[in-house]
Amino acid sequence: MTTTLPLFWHLSSSSKKDRLDASVKLVGALEQFQSQFTPNTAAANQTNTAAGSDDSEDEDVNAATSSRAPDEIDLLNSQDVAYSIRRLIRGLASPRESSRLGFSVALTELLFRIDTVTCHQIVNLILSSSKTQGSMSGQEERDMLFARLFGFMSVIRSGLLVRTALLATSASSKTESSSPASFKQVIEELIALGEKKSWLRESAWFTIGLAIDALNGSEVAWKEESLDFVLDQLFVSITIWSPEKIALTLKLQDLYPERDWSKLVAPTFKNPNLLSSSNLQTLSRILKESSIDEEGHKDPSKAPSGTWKPQLHFAWDVILDQLLPGPNGTKKQPKGSLQECFKVVVDESLFSSTSSPQRKYWGFQVFQNALKRVTDETMPMLFTRNFMRSWINHLSNKDRYLHKIAQQTITEVQAFVKDKPQLGFALILELTGVNGSQQFDKLTKTKTVESILASMTSEGIQSYVTHLFSQFNEFDESNQGEADTRRTWIVDQVAALVRNGGVPKSDECIQTVLEWLTVYGLFVVKKKSSKSSVTVLRQVPNPPVSEEVREVCKNRLLSCLGELSGQTAVVQTDDKTTKSSATASDGELWVAKVVATVKALEDDPKHVALANELEEEEKELLTKAHEQVAKLKEVSEEHREAARGAELLLLSLVLLQCCGEGQDSDAVESCIEAVSRMQFWPSKSKKSKKKGKEKEKQKAKEAEGDGEEEIEPIDLLADVIIRFLEASTSYLRTIANQAFGYLAASVKESTVDFLVSQLERRTPAELAENNEEDEDVEMDDEEEDEDEEAEAAASGEEEDDDDNESSSDESFGEIDLGDDDEDEEIDLELRNKIEEALRVHGIKPATEEDDEEEDEELMDDDQMMAIDAQLAQVFQARANEKKGSKNANAQREATHFKNRVLDLVDIFMKKQPANALTPRFIVPLVELIAGSGQDEMQLRDKAKGILRSRISKAREYPSAVDADEVAEIFKALHGHAKKTHGSDIMEILGTSSVYLAKILVQAGNESVVEETYRSSLQDFLTRKNSTFNTAFFKFFFQRQPAQAWKLRRSILELAGQAINSYRQAQSLQLLELLITQLRSMQENQVEAVAEFMPSLREALLDLANKACSDQSKLTAPQLKELLKLALASARQTKRLTPDTVSDVWQPDAWSTLKQNLAQSSRFSSSTGLHKMCNQMVQLTGQSQEKGGNKKSPAKRKRKADAEPEAKGKAKAKKVKAS
Repeated sequence: MTTTLPLFWHLSSSSKKDRLDASVKLVGALEQFQSQFTPNTAAANQTNTAAGSDDSEDEDVNAATSSRAPDEIDLLNSQDVAYSIRRLIRGLASPRESSRLGFSVALTELLFRIDTVTCHQIVNLILSSSKTQGSMSGQEERDMLFARLFGFMSVIRSGLLVRTALLATSASSKTESSSPASFKQVIEELIALGEKKSWLRESAWFTIGLAIDALNGSEVAWKEESLDFVLDQLFVSITIWSPEKIALTLKLQDLYPERDWSKLVAPTFKNPNLLSSSNLQTLSRILKESSIDEEGHKDPSKAPSGTWKPQLHFAWDVILDQLLPGPNGTKKQPKGSLQECFKVVVDESLFSSTSSPQRKYWGFQVFQNALKRVTDETMPMLFTRNFMRSWINHLSNKDRYLHKIAQQTITEVQAFVKDKPQLGFALILELTGVNGSQQFDKLTKTKTVESILASMTSEGIQSYVTHLFSQFNEFDESNQGEADTRRTWIVDQVAALVRNGGVPKSDECIQTVLEWLTVYGLFVVKKKSSKSSVTVLRQVPNPPVSEEVREVCKNRLLSCLGELSGQTAVVQTDDKTTKSSATASDGELWVAKVVATVKALEDDPKHVALANELEEEEKELLTKAHEQVAKLKEVSEEHREAARGAELLLLSLVLLQCCGEGQDSDAVESCIEAVSRMQFWPSKSKKSKKKGKEKEKQKAKEAEGDGEEEIEPIDLLADVIIRFLEASTSYLRTIANQAFGYLAASVKESTVDFLVSQLERRTPAELAENNEEDEDVEMDDEEEDEDEEAEAAASGEEEDDDDNESSSDESFGEIDLGDDDEDEEIDLELRNKIEEALRVHGIKPATEEDDEEEDEELMDDDQMMAIDAQLAQVFQARANEKKGSKNANAQREATHFKNRVLDLVDIFMKKQPANALTPRFIVPLVELIAGSGQDEMQLRDKAKGILRSRISKAREYPSAVDADEVAEIFKALHGHAKKTHGSDIMEILGTSSVYLAKILVQAGNESVVEETYRSSLQDFLTRKNSTFNTAFFKFFFQRQPAQAWKLRRSILELAGQAINSYRQAQSLQLLELLITQLRSMQENQVEAVAEFMPSLREALLDLANKACSDQSKLTAPQLKELLKLALASARQTKRLTPDTVSDVWQPDAWSTLKQNLAQSSRFSSSTGLHKMCNQMVQLTGQSQEKGGNKKSPAKRKRKADAEPEAKGKAKAKKVKAS
């Protein structure tokens, strides 16, 4: 007993693991005790015989027999087992924590393991320990009822209720563990329990269902008798139909189909199959938990539950098992129609417009449970009209009552698609179909459709795209507006699939989409072509595609190309795998695929026509471009990347011309010319190459003679790229970035200068003036075109000169203000100011009317002048406002443009880190950072990021550089540092300076580095308003210690000339940093130490002694830094030349310094400084002691302390003797 008592406490633990561990230990210990126990079989047989005779007696004798039941348990079980059975049954009524769960699990397992008790005994124990009394409180009564329920459930789950084994008493005993009387007693008690408390009915009837399952799976002889009793209790004694009765009926019909169910379920149900169409209305009312009697009337007095609970009734699981048998189910064919049942019982009942939120909550749970069981055929049946309406409504707003359960349903749907991606396509059709909404994600403010697409397979995506294409042509001709709206949505969906990188799709699928957008965005389909290689032409849209939809298709085509061009694909060529931008997996540019489609369509004028007709000159130009693209395929592998960039630019310009987006043909012409002059342009033979070089030299000489410089071809291409950046479309910006990345290796000095010129700062007025000039040029072109048209129209007419003159005069004098009034909105603010100015001078505006006619008063000249001046102020203020807004817009556009140019700079520095032109970008970027205003913070941060990532953290450095040019850049950078304020920009300047210094050292120009840093150090230490800080020099000292060591004497000299003590202390910090870097230097350190340390000692002692005599204003912390430098230097000296440390650092001088510090009024109390001097003396004086004379500092200190004491004692003795 002592070993099992502590385990009962842990059965009530709130931790499931602790409860299970305690149950295992308890049952294991009890099994061991029972195996060692010898039962009293004789007494047990007598008791059992008496119990058997009691069956024929009256109720009083039965009661007496029941009172003897505990004795029977004691006779056949060990003391621990008998106690534990009673303790576990009593513990079921405990309200403490999770005691019911723990005790019921232990009781169930114990009853399953032992065969020395009968069902009759345990049931009587449960009934006796869970009796309710009138004096009990409500909580106590609930505890007793729950104890009875959990007790019966333990008896059923342990198998004791239908156990066929004989009681293990003796060989002659024939007592069975279970009996029909016990079974009937349990059923009756459970029914009574459900009738007593409505909130226990579901649990009680669920337990009855467990008893039915146990009876069906058993081999007891009284099975039919017990089944008849159950049917009589459920269908004859109880006439009310409830969800619990529905669940048990379906279970019993499944187990015993041979019974006469028509009689049992009548008259409430017309068909014995409860899930048949004729029973669905009645079933829906019952499942809404509105109890129905035999005549089909609602009986509110028999409500199944007192209050609503969020848990779904177990009857729904039974119904779904019948409608949607899983793969492991025994039944092959479902009972009833899921579509009809779900529509009537769920959609029109739980999700009806008059249904309460509580019942809709159940509806969402039913949907979630059903979703886990559906197949390809049954899944669409769940997305009914009312359900979709409620789902979308409650997802649309967080304040909705059922928003959380609606969100949970979204999570279940997403998990469903991840588990069954093949059903994603069908699911999207339901969400965006008739019962759903095309704008499902927009209305619900979720990314449900997008996440489903991302979880689908590429085959599913292809099926979805094909479905969208088929819908594009199915519209009524009479309703063009509806067709346009639907087609626009389809175009947006298709484009979103391409742009979304998370959606799995094959190159073939993307190519199909691009072809589809190309046909409907750039062409007009005349008639279908069943044999065309472009599959889109095999159907003709009806009604025809409108201009609005064609414009949308064209824009989405360009946006898709922009997105695809910005992605990187893995290209497999032979045995080599490479990554390539703007290409498909076969290595071909996406733009090239679209242009090939355009060309194929242009060759079929019978079926399609280009929406924007091209002129003959444009066609010839595009033909040349196509020829150049074909030649670029022949470029050698060495120049393949640059040729790919040129090809990308050419094809993008060709596509723009076909789209009607090209402003003029100049860009195409200049691009064609530039490509033909590029170094990689393929030639037929070496002779042609030589001839080409000779022609280029000849052209260069001619250009020099004419005084004009020939523009580099890469500069022409860069100019086209800059034009792309000026455009407002993301497609052109992406093409520009990708093309420049391919052409980065071909960039020259003039190209860098051209890019840098785009970053120059201009005033808002200059920017606005440039915009006006561009507008004027456009207006001039338009006027010229109008003049040419007018001349052409008047070429065949003859008019008199006088008439012409008079007409011209009239046309010049006419000023039509009506159009302006119609086109421009009236400026009410300006009008109010003018009216106010007139009222001040007593003039009523024309908008005001007088009731009485008055004579008009004439104004004199002074009044007119005063009004004139005031009106001039109003107009001037208005003009300034417009000018200010115009300047602000121009400045904003310029900032965005510079951001895009910085992208090109970043691309170049990333692609070509070892290019000799990289240093040329440093100073312009620094100037951009220093000159950016508050409204250009993004521009400044971007420039800082480029310098930090590409310069400060560079791993590769240019080698073949122009040393003089880099030296000029290096000096210019230091010049900027002398004028720039701010620690963040000074950090960038310091790291960039180190980058350039390393390049110069590699180029052999070390003197420039040394001289420039010396000059900057002089400015830092001797000029009061210097903008340098120590961080600027620390970067150089840490990363280039060998070069920085050459500045040691300069720092030492400048420390004495420092403008103040603070700068002196900073110079000492730099020297300390240099000293600590001695270990990392590769040159002869011994010579460096021997040559520099004596000078350093003299300078440090001089500064320290001056501070003691108040000739220097060094503070105690600054003097501490000085002594730290001295200690560090002495340690380095001792490490390199231990024999000379005493000669170099002279410990006597530091002892003298300690005395001076002690006598100084400022440092006498600074004991830390005194100790550091002692350390210096000990460190530099150890080398004088040799062999056995060497003693530790502690011993020497004790000896020094002992000498004065000895002298004192000797003096005392002399005094005594006297």
